[in-house]
Amino acid sequence: MSSQPWQTLPDRMALLRRRNLLAAALRAFFTARGYTEVETPYAVPAPGEEVHLRARPTGGEWLNTSPEFAMKKLLAGGSGPIFQLARVWRDEPWSDMHAPEFTMLEWYDLHADMGALMRETFALLQATLPPEVSCRGITTRLDEPEYLTVGEAFERYVGADVLATEGDAAALAAQANARLREGEDWEDLFFRLMLERVEPRLGRGRVTFLTHWPAAQAALARRCPEDARVAERFELYVCGIELANAFVELTDATEQRARFIEDRARRHAIYGPDWALDEGFLAAVEALPSCAGIALGFDRLVMLATNARRIADVLWLPGV
Repeated sequence: MSSQPWQTLPDRMALLRRRNLLAAALRAFFTARGYTEVETPYAVPAPGEEVHLRARPTGGEWLNTSPEFAMKKLLAGGSGPIFQLARVWRDEPWSDMHAPEFTMLEWYDLHADMGALMRETFALLQATLPPEVSCRGITTRLDEPEYLTVGEAFERYVGADVLATEGDAAALAAQANARLREGEDWEDLFFRLMLERVEPRLGRGRVTFLTHWPAAQAALARRCPEDARVAERFELYVCGIELANAFVELTDATEQRARFIEDRARRHAIYGPDWALDEGFLAAVEALPSCAGIALGFDRLVMLATNARRIADVLWLPGV
């Protein structure tokens, strides 16, 4: 008979106590910087608009996949800088690095650019983690981070010009010396190459900020004023683990609506109809102040702090 999650609790208590200390340290970090902690609903009318977003229905609404829409409504209402440790749900299978229900740390600062948000994110790591962390056999020092654009990463690790080939799957495949799979479009191939060739090289030895994503992956980020081919978005990697995703936020509601409509059409073609467009969120985007925000996987941060091998080891009751 397999053991129940509560039966493994004595073996995990040291990790879970470290989890609590880490949550307290995060709250102290943001409070000292003038942020206000907020709470937003877990059941929402629209959980997001990503093409491959897998959300869980509940009582006519959907379980939150991110507090982003709700927190931006607060920003539009005048909340000022805010943060939240939120429970979120992604209807994806368990793995060593993912739980279908997990905790996300999300925060937004006013008038911050991408550089300022990266510096604050690195300061958060240094304030809450030891100078060197190890996880799943990889060690990373928290001294001098690496800043790498997506274009530079693809040139270095894939041998392809990702911006010049954007939208042309055959051209990207040819440059990458990759076989294009049946039905695979440029975005599919982009993410396959990211997962297979780029991400395994990041966050090893030192922290990596992967910046300036192709405009097709802008999501809720604004395009870079200096180069419209890319968006002001970055992801953070530590010990080879994708830890966070960040945007300088788009404040143009017309452009955001157009992106949503395009993504919704693609999602519905693949998975069928789902939720209505969140008009309240689009109204908030129209009133959104200049800001930058980031979502960080808190459970993965605990893994880094404790050298845990599985995300289940740092959850109080995994799989229940």
